[in-house]
Amino acid sequence: MAKEGAQRAEETEQMIEKEGGKEAAEGSAAGSLRAADAKEMRAVVLSAFGGLNKLRVSKRVMPEPREGELKIRVKACGLNFIDLMVRQGNIDNPPKTPLVPGFECSGIIEALGDSVKGFEIGDRVMAFVNYNAWAEVVCTPVEFVYKIPDDMSFSEAAAFPMNFVTAYMMLFEVANLREGMSVLVHSAGGGVGQAVAQLCSTIPNVTVFGTASSFKHEAIKDSVTHLFDRNADYVQEVKRLESFHCLPKLSCVCFHFHLEAFRISTEGVDIVLDCLCGENTGKGLSLLKPLGTYILYGSSNMVTGETKSFFSFAKSWWQVEKVNPIKLYEENKVIAGFSLLNLLFKQNRGGLIKSVMDKLINLYNNKKIKPVVDSLWALEEVKEAMQRIHDRGNIGKLILDVEKAPTPLMANDSTETSEAGEEEEDHEGDNENKERMPFIQ
Repeated sequence: MAKEGAQRAEETEQMIEKEGGKEAAEGSAAGSLRAADAKEMRAVVLSAFGGLNKLRVSKRVMPEPREGELKIRVKACGLNFIDLMVRQGNIDNPPKTPLVPGFECSGIIEALGDSVKGFEIGDRVMAFVNYNAWAEVVCTPVEFVYKIPDDMSFSEAAAFPMNFVTAYMMLFEVANLREGMSVLVHSAGGGVGQAVAQLCSTIPNVTVFGTASSFKHEAIKDSVTHLFDRNADYVQEVKRLESFHCLPKLSCVCFHFHLEAFRISTEGVDIVLDCLCGENTGKGLSLLKPLGTYILYGSSNMVTGETKSFFSFAKSWWQVEKVNPIKLYEENKVIAGFSLLNLLFKQNRGGLIKSVMDKLINLYNNKKIKPVVDSLWALEEVKEAMQRIHDRGNIGKLILDVEKAPTPLMANDSTETSEAGEEEEDHEGDNENKERMPFIQ
């Protein structure tokens, strides 16, 4: 009996193992079937924070829209300096990796989530995305999506939202730009700098001072009133030119009497837009006229090497002039900060941004403004595109064109072997990479 019981127990165990193996096989097959059913897409993936070697194009599961979202078949993506800082992990509270970078794109609506109104499948749109923009398909809440004007290309649309909304908000919502004012903008050849120049031209008698690398001056000289080399003493130059501009307004009778008082009261500018930070903060504040506004909207001086540098961060922080509220009170000056991404995704100001986009699209339709596209890049060329923006070689916006095939030249010109040095100080003075791009628009 004991022998038979042991035999039955062994047979039972074998049956259980057999059934369990069958169920596991069936479960595995079902899982494989579900995986096969899931649609895939190409996307730029940041595997970890660091250098260019942390970026690659790989397959990802295609997202589907949730309630209140739109699914967009992406045609073009915008590349901004903030993307470079994200790659380095050089931002507050960076997200976990791996992740798909990118905050703006343009494309065609492919599907609508529940309760979405005002859009139809097939609409041409541009959108803000809270990461994940550098992919063939994205999903984003409907409040961050805007229809593209009929004569705007997808590359122009991808260059439009971040640059023009940032420029408009700073000039008109924060600094209250009006006729006859003066503006100083750093990195005048970049996407935001060119947007600032165009928006200033829509207001009568606005003087725009810009700083940029000398090799960009010929291309952008007509977009600003006065252009200075980024390494020049622009503070003294601005004061000198402001005094000169104001002199013709004096009558000949009172010219000598008022010359000195007039020079002192008018030197400086009404608005300073600073994306550099560091020592430029103190310079910007010193340039402000009474009731002038200084706005910090970036800190590109903290990026000196291919990866995040504590030395660069500490140097920029140390160079920032410590703000004394009493001094601001005595001098009647305003200091402000602006972050579009925080305004959108953390502070829930989508409605305000929508009203600004409506105004900007109206300006575009009336041919008052137009995005400046520097160059188009395939997704597979994202490293080379990032190297170009790191070197400050762009004039206007760099665009990732999702449908573009990689340029053959890039196969023999890997950025893996041309990354910037860790302690490189002057990126803009080096033109080594500037003219190698065969597809500048």
